[in-house]
Amino acid sequence: MSNTKLAILGGTPVNNKPVPPYNTIGADEKSAVLEVLDSGELSGFVAGPYDSFWGGKKVRELEEEFKKEYNVKYAIAVNSATSGLHCALHAMNIGSGDEVITTPITMSATASTILMTGAVPIFADIDEDTFCIDPESIEKNITPNTKGIAAVNIFGHPANLKRINEIAKKHNLFVLEDNAQAPHAKHYGKYTGTIGDAGVFSFNRHKTMQCGEGGVIITDNEEIAFKAACMRNHGEIAVEEMGKKDIVNTIGVNYRMTEMEAAVALVQFKKIKQLNKTRIDRANRITDGIKNIDGITAPYVDKDSTHSYYFYVMKYDEAKIGIPRDLFVEAVMKEGYYLRGGYVTPLYQHALYQQKICFGDKGFPFTANPRNNEISYEKGLCPVAERLHEKEFILTNIIYEPYTLEDMDNFIESIKKVIANKDELLSSKM
Repeated sequence: MSNTKLAILGGTPVNNKPVPPYNTIGADEKSAVLEVLDSGELSGFVAGPYDSFWGGKKVRELEEEFKKEYNVKYAIAVNSATSGLHCALHAMNIGSGDEVITTPITMSATASTILMTGAVPIFADIDEDTFCIDPESIEKNITPNTKGIAAVNIFGHPANLKRINEIAKKHNLFVLEDNAQAPHAKHYGKYTGTIGDAGVFSFNRHKTMQCGEGGVIITDNEEIAFKAACMRNHGEIAVEEMGKKDIVNTIGVNYRMTEMEAAVALVQFKKIKQLNKTRIDRANRITDGIKNIDGITAPYVDKDSTHSYYFYVMKYDEAKIGIPRDLFVEAVMKEGYYLRGGYVTPLYQHALYQQKICFGDKGFPFTANPRNNEISYEKGLCPVAERLHEKEFILTNIIYEPYTLEDMDNFIESIKKVIANKDELLSSKM
């Protein structure tokens, strides 16, 4: 292999095949959509104090499947996980002047939905191994204004939810699980999404289970469930007629899921165990293949948790490998397999937080926080998150369908090929 010329230097790549599109949709999903189209009812929702306030047949079937599978009392289908986060946070009665602690290494919606309630996100650092929010950093960031914790089960691995719940109970805080990337993962024998006060799942087109766009909130808390449902469907015009006297945070929008989306999501959800198994098998193949490469560390899996592998995320030690991270990533990419350096820029580094400008030009909701002048989003806020993103994260999505175990082997070969030819690679860049 050491004599094989790298593709980045004009050699033949390990993989010449075009990148296959991600696709888990089959005949069952098509049949489910046709059933909805034939029925003529593309949405069963009506905004008002009627039974149809709760949605159509397929939406309710999906919710029932979630309740049954996760042994929870309530499930609320929505048109995206972003909407689900917004509904859940809203239903937890947070608002102007409040703070919610979350992670900076996540999709932007985890934090932006906090802002949408009038509260502000406070960013805690992440754990060195799991890449999830660090419970010790959470405790350091609790103030009298803290109302809750939005924990993300990032990349498919659970956050330390047991410890996070202990902290939340001690300080009387809610815990919201952003479970978009970890469907059917487990932590101490319990499914993620069921461990906090509420959990949010995603059916976005990139997720393990998909229907284009969509999401589900699950909870055992009746008030959270009702208020989330109110926000989903213009609840302000129905709350009194439905016998509820507490109208706080029952104002709503249109976050409803269509019957076609629900039909596809229902089929996909019934496949989740197999969809996860396929990803886990591929991830394990890579882990086995790179175990003797000094300088690349496979994803950590806590002994009391399972991993569902939204991405396959490795830690890269530039000093041990001897190739700058971004050059290594570029060289592996040229061999025909996706690899990426870093994940998302820590959220607080974006202009929204740097300038504290959100609704209007006067700084709301930041200015509504009595600690606004104390709250900093400056670089260096979360040093572990920054270091991992800037220097050590490398990740791939080739554990997705329709890649094969052979692709995993070829991906490993690509990594080894680049390392074996590092002298030529480095000299070419001098």
